[in-house]
Amino acid sequence: MRRTLIDARPVRGLSPGGMAAPLRVGGSDAPLIDSFGRRVSYLRVSITDRCDLRCTYCMPERMTFLPKDDVLSFEELDRIVSLFAQFGVDKLRVTGGEPLVRRDVMALMRRFARHIEAGALRELTLTTNGTLLERYAAELADIGVKRINVSLDTLDRGLFEKIARRDRLEVVLAGIAAAAKAGLKVKINTVAMKGVNDAELPSLIAWAHGQGHDMTLIETMPMGEAETDRVGDYLSLSQAREELRNRWTLTDIAHSTGGPARYVRVEETGGRLGFITPLSHNFCESCNRVRLTCTGRLYTCLGREDGADLRAAVREHADDERLETLVRAAIGAKPRGHDFDASRLAIPASPRTMSHTGG
Repeated sequence: MRRTLIDARPVRGLSPGGMAAPLRVGGSDAPLIDSFGRRVSYLRVSITDRCDLRCTYCMPERMTFLPKDDVLSFEELDRIVSLFAQFGVDKLRVTGGEPLVRRDVMALMRRFARHIEAGALRELTLTTNGTLLERYAAELADIGVKRINVSLDTLDRGLFEKIARRDRLEVVLAGIAAAAKAGLKVKINTVAMKGVNDAELPSLIAWAHGQGHDMTLIETMPMGEAETDRVGDYLSLSQAREELRNRWTLTDIAHSTGGPARYVRVEETGGRLGFITPLSHNFCESCNRVRLTCTGRLYTCLGREDGADLRAAVREHADDERLETLVRAAIGAKPRGHDFDASRLAIPASPRTMSHTGG
């Protein structure tokens, strides 16, 4: 039986002092390298499919959430994350759904954070809609989270309610302020939508940079069931960038956070602006990321179904041999690139919603 990373006995609900021992660093385990020579060093983990907003481009209003038994427990999530850390994955992003709605979420975050102290994880971060940030920001900073992404598509209260189908803008802004006060570096993520928030993008960028936050614009992701006009809403960020150039001086910079964004510095604001362009520009050549859903499904590409089901392995096998076999086989079959195509926006590239897959 191979060496495991954590005590596999159930420890749900333990205080930080009663946690399983931290990951032991310095083993001989080979890193995760796909058939194109790309090393996988970044894992995005969805810990829940539930969310307290209903953004039109993400999910339907009457969303059917997963049965709780289908969702991985804290112990199962921690075991899989620990295995990836052993294989050289040093960046972990926690996502959802909305991750902060999961009950006792900070107990899980503390489990993940122990790998930072052990030197296995270089960074633990989080993507959130911001509605619960005011409650959790200080605690996130205290356990070692340095930066977070906050999804925010508008500063207009009426438009926010139209997009999110909840009147929560003031709560989100208070959460962002609390995160900054706690010392967290905030990056604003904005889905750019033609005829929806495109006219507001310059003022949103200026606000974010004025608050000291980086910002990233994201093209519409053609995934799963949603209640929006993906064809009509699609805004090529190549077009948006040219329009911004008419207003500001944009200087390409080498800044990277490990994700797919390509950054510029807006000289007039002094802030950084990223562009994530799955449709207008394929960014797959240097992809170092895989995603784990809250049900234990490992996806090696956001826009394809390639991957492996890890839930049965983690539930049926006390050692990690089967789990490792599945992970390495999935990484070996990681495709060269995604299948997103602007000409096929009316038909989703994947039936999975982003809330099921993880942002």
